[in-house]
Amino acid sequence: MNRRTVIAGVALADGGNGLATDPYALVGQAARRALADAGIGPDQVDGVASTSLGTLPPIDVAEYLGLRPRWIDSTAVGGASWEVMVAHAADAIAAGHADVVLLTYGSTARSDLRRGLRTASLNWGSRGPLQWEAPYGHTLIAKYAMAARRHMYEFGTTIEQLAEVAVSARANAADNPEAAYRDPITIDDVLSGRMIADPFTKLHCCIRSDGAAAAVLVAEDRLADLPGTPVWVLGTGESVSHVSTSQWDDMTSGPAAVSGPLAFARAGVRPEDIDVCEIYDAFTYMLLMTMEDLGFCKKGEGGPFVADGRLRLGGDLPTNTDGGGLSACHPGQRGLFLVVEAVRQLRGECGPRQVPDARLACVSGTGGWFCSSGTLILGTERP
Repeated sequence: MNRRTVIAGVALADGGNGLATDPYALVGQAARRALADAGIGPDQVDGVASTSLGTLPPIDVAEYLGLRPRWIDSTAVGGASWEVMVAHAADAIAAGHADVVLLTYGSTARSDLRRGLRTASLNWGSRGPLQWEAPYGHTLIAKYAMAARRHMYEFGTTIEQLAEVAVSARANAADNPEAAYRDPITIDDVLSGRMIADPFTKLHCCIRSDGAAAAVLVAEDRLADLPGTPVWVLGTGESVSHVSTSQWDDMTSGPAAVSGPLAFARAGVRPEDIDVCEIYDAFTYMLLMTMEDLGFCKKGEGGPFVADGRLRLGGDLPTNTDGGGLSACHPGQRGLFLVVEAVRQLRGECGPRQVPDARLACVSGTGGWFCSSGTLILGTERP
C-alpha cells in the first residue's frame, strides 16, 4: 500500500487558567474535540501516538479514552516528538498498519507550579551523558543562552534582533483570544526585563501554561467521510544531533538543518513557496536559528531576517500566528500545538489572524537544547 495521509481534525483543550488538576481530563477534552472536528467516532481510531516523555504515554491515554489501538507510537525526543510522530503515523498509514491515528498531548505545568509542584516536562535528568554537565548548573536555559551568545559573536546578531522575535510573537497573539498574553510589548520592554540567563531576559523565554492538543490523521481513502477541509502531509524530516553540549559541533546550527531539507525535498517545494510557518520558540534564539537551518535565510543572516517585522501577521513570512510559545501557550512541550495552528491556517479558520490564501505551511519542532528536530510540510492540495 502507498496511501497518502491527511490531517482531518485538530483541537485544543481549554487552557485551565492555572487551575487545572488533571492532564488526562485536558487530553480527553482535546481528543473529543479533534475527533468531532474530523467527523470520526472513537470506535474508528486504530492508532494512538503520545510521547512517553512525561506523564501520558500512549497505553495510559488509550485506556483513559477507551481505545484499543493496533498501532502505537511513544517517540520521546522533547518538543519535536509530535512532528516526528506525524511522520511515523504517515508511514504507518501508507503501509496499511493504521487507518485513523490520534495524536495527543496534555500538561498542567502552570497549575503544578502554583501548587508548588516542580514537575519536569523532560525526563532528561542528571544521569547518563548529562552527569558531566548537571553538577555545573548547565540547565536547559543556560545551554540556549550560551548558544545565543555564540551566534552573536560569530555573526554580529544583536540582542535587539532577538528581542524582535518576542515582540512579533506578542503582536500575533493580539488577535488570538486563546493566547495567554495579548498586550503589546516593545523591544525596550524585552531588554529591560529581569535577567534569567545572559543574554535572555524574561520575555526572551517561553511562558508556562496548562493545555492540551490533539490531531487526527487518516488515510486518503477516508476523504469522502470528512466534513471539513483536509490538510495533506506533503513532506517530513527528522533528525537528532546531541544531548551533551560538549558533543554539539556547532552552536550556530541544529538538527533542523537536516530535517528541514529532507521535508522540503520530499514535498517537492522550497522555502520561498511557504505561506505560513509554525516554529518552536521556547526561546527567541531557537526560532532565529531554526529559520536559518530550514533555509529561509542564509546562516548568520537570521538577525536581519527577523528584524523588519517579517514574522508578523501581514509580514512577508507570518510565523507563529497564534503567538507561539513566547505569548500564546507553552505547557511543557509545544510541538503538537504547532500542528494545530498550521492546520487551522490552511483551512482558513483563524479569523483576524488568518494569513490570506495560505496554501503551504512549514511546521518545525525542536527538542531539548537543539537536540532533536522534526519538520513537516503541510498543504491544501493533494500531492
